[in-house]
Amino acid sequence: MTNVAIVDFTTYAESIRSAFDSVNGADILTRFDHILLKPNLVNASPFPITTHPNFVEAVIEVVREHTDAPIVVAEGCGSEVMDTDEVFSELGYTAMAERAGVELLDLNHASLIKRSIPDRPVFPEMWLPEIAFTHCIISLPVIKAHSLAGTTGTLKNMMGFAPPEHYQGDGPWKKSSFHARMQDSVRDLNAYISPHLTIMDATVGMAEYHLGGPECDPPIGKILAGTDGLALDREAATLLGIDWQQIGHLS
Repeated sequence: MTNVAIVDFTTYAESIRSAFDSVNGADILTRFDHILLKPNLVNASPFPITTHPNFVEAVIEVVREHTDAPIVVAEGCGSEVMDTDEVFSELGYTAMAERAGVELLDLNHASLIKRSIPDRPVFPEMWLPEIAFTHCIISLPVIKAHSLAGTTGTLKNMMGFAPPEHYQGDGPWKKSSFHARMQDSVRDLNAYISPHLTIMDATVGMAEYHLGGPECDPPIGKILAGTDGLALDREAATLLGIDWQQIGHLS
C-alpha cells in the first residue's frame, strides 16, 4: 500500500495541508488546467454521512496555494426525493461556494460522452459527463461502512458521475443500476474514470451503515490522502476494522 498519507487530525486546514504535501499533491495539480472537487453528497444527511462543506473549503484553500486553475465542486446525488442543487443548498454548499468563489455543478444533468471498454463485465460501455475527462478529479469522500459495498470510499465516490437517465434503472435511487452487482459495477466504473488525487475525511467515520446508525467510537481522527485510490480505500477499510480482502472492489 503505497502513496497513501495517514495524518492525525488537528484542524482541517493543518491536517489537509499536511496530507496533501505528503503525497506531493502539487505535482498532480500542475498537469491540469481545470480542477474538479468531488465530495460525497449521496443525500442531504449532514456530516459524517456526507462530506462537510468546511472540509471542501479547506481543500480549496490548499489547492489555490498551488494553482490558479478554475475550481468546480461537482456532485450527482443519489437521493430519491431531492435534486443535487437542493442537496447543495441544504448542506451549506451554496453558501460555501459563494464564499470561496467556486462553481457548483450537478453531475446528474451534465453534458455526456459515451465511452467503451468491451471486456468490462457490467458496463462494456458507459455514458459519463464530459467534464470527467477534462478536469483533475480530486475525490473528497468520508469514511464509512456500506450495506452493499462493504465500505464506501474514493472508488465508490465515482458513482456520483453516473447519470440517472442511464443508471437509475428500475430502482428509486438515482444510481440503482449499480446495486445488483455492486462490486463489479464499482470496478467497471473506475476503469473509465478514477480520481487523480483523494483527500478523505476520516475524522469520525460511520461504523456500520452509510446512511445512518452509529458513528465510530472513538472517532477515527485521521485525514487520508493519496494518488492511488485503491490503496487508499484499503487503508480506510482497515481503519474501520474491515478486512479489505473480503470486499470485491478492493480485493
